[in-house]
Amino acid sequence: MCLAVPGKLVNIEGSDPTFRSGKVNFGGIVKDVNLAYVPEAKLGDYVLVHVGFALTIVDEEEATKVFSYLKGMDELAELTEGFA
Repeated sequence: MCLAVPGKLVNIEGSDPTFRSGKVNFGGIVKDVNLAYVPEAKLGDYVLVHVGFALTIVDEEEATKVFSYLKGMDELAELTEGFA
């Protein structure tokens, strides 16, 4: 199943909106994410991420709720792949 997962933007690299990337924290697991689709995103924002791309900004309450649902359904295993 393909899911978009919310996470907190903790680092931004680059100033060109087309090539900007950042690090997103998904409940303790940090991944590199492309920020081209959300040029307005800033540090501390919660973004919805699918296949390495931040698709939209979501509010913290919604992000926390969705993340806890996914965790409860055990749908977060793909986040830990490569992290042994």
